[in-house]
Amino acid sequence: MKQDFKFFSSWGAKIFAFLLAVAVVLLVEFSNITNRVVRIPLDVSLPENLTAESLVPESVDIVISGSEDLIYLVDPAMVTASADFSAVESAGIARVPVVLDFNQDVFRQSSISVKAQPSSVRILFSSQEI
Repeated sequence: MKQDFKFFSSWGAKIFAFLLAVAVVLLVEFSNITNRVVRIPLDVSLPENLTAESLVPESVDIVISGSEDLIYLVDPAMVTASADFSAVESAGIARVPVVLDFNQDVFRQSSISVKAQPSSVRILFSSQEI
């Protein structure tokens, strides 16, 4: 008596079912990713020999992305933002990146990302007149 082993039949349907299952898992995983926007103070270092003519930003928004269950557990006080214009030597518009300081290991382990918005700031400087 010969038994029919049906495991190797209808490969197309099995591959389609596998790909559909992977797509559903990815859809559920990425649909849980949300953003939380929080405003934090910005520490700005200005050059000593130049005067800021435009407004100096006092705060910056940070975007915390990840699972909705975890992003609201993040304390915004754990993140500090700074912009260092101290290397600017001539008058004109200067742009520097906003540098965020936080414990990256904690955020990496829980798959949470943090970024500044805007990622850079600019200030118009003029030379000091005596």
